[in-house]
Amino acid sequence: MTLTGKQKRFLRSKAHHIDPIFQIGKAGINENMVMQIDETLEKRELIKIHVLQNNMDDKSELAEMLVEQTGSHLVQVIGSMIVLYRESKENKQIELP
Repeated sequence: MTLTGKQKRFLRSKAHHIDPIFQIGKAGINENMVMQIDETLEKRELIKIHVLQNNMDDKSELAEMLVEQTGSHLVQVIGSMIVLYRESKENKQIELP
């Protein structure tokens, strides 16, 4: 399943009001972080991740890696923020249009 433009707009508007939960620093992404992001996506479905200034990796590449490793959807990369969405199996809260 891929997200439609309408669904992405809906998720972006929802994400606008949430604070980033994770930060990616100069160490980049590690296995432990991926596990935590995975668990948080199951609980919340929609999360924001802040890429710190000391991380020199390409933000789009970081986002793609997280999408692959967590099975989530990329909602957007804006500035230093990555917004991810994955439908929860047990804790569904967001009804997509």
